[in-house]
Amino acid sequence: MKWVCNICGYEYDEEAGDPENGIEPGTKFEDLPEDFVCPLCGVGKEDFSKVE
Repeated sequence: MKWVCNICGYEYDEEAGDPENGIEPGTKFEDLPEDFVCPLCGVGKEDFSKVE
């Protein structure tokens, strides 16, 4: 599953994770920490949308 930031377009891919920011591959979006923010623009999880 992929999620995209509604503000800047950053794409979070659950399969790839975000190792540069300490998020292991395979980490589901709902399992990200509550304080997760977009690494590019700093908005929270509520500003991401699921990509089908």
